[in-house]
Amino acid sequence: MDKYKIENKIASSILDQAFKIHNELGPGLLESVYERCIKYELEQIGHNVQTQVPVPLTYKSLQFETGFKIDLLVDNLVLIELKAIEALAPIHFAQTLTYLKITKLKLGLLINFNNKFLKDGIHRVVNNL
Repeated sequence: MDKYKIENKIASSILDQAFKIHNELGPGLLESVYERCIKYELEQIGHNVQTQVPVPLTYKSLQFETGFKIDLLVDNLVLIELKAIEALAPIHFAQTLTYLKITKLKLGLLINFNNKFLKDGIHRVVNNL
């Protein structure tokens, strides 16, 4: 199976679990609660999930051990940026795309759990896909 089909399959799996969690818990909780729940659910169905993954960054001669942290990284292929806020701003989309570019990943999901209907809080962000 080609890599991009795998990434899309992973993304589909992530979204299935996100909907499951949102249906059960609803909006209004802390981001950390949703992070732990989605990690748990994805691991239950066989995915490798890392949370708060530090990503080193180099700018010219400056080295940063941690330039930023990925909220969740699934199967080393799909990045998840989680939010539990009133509304997403353009900076959240830009931030997710920057994370993809720096890590050379192709697919990210920006998910804001603080929506009455989760579908309104889900956004695919792609890096040259």
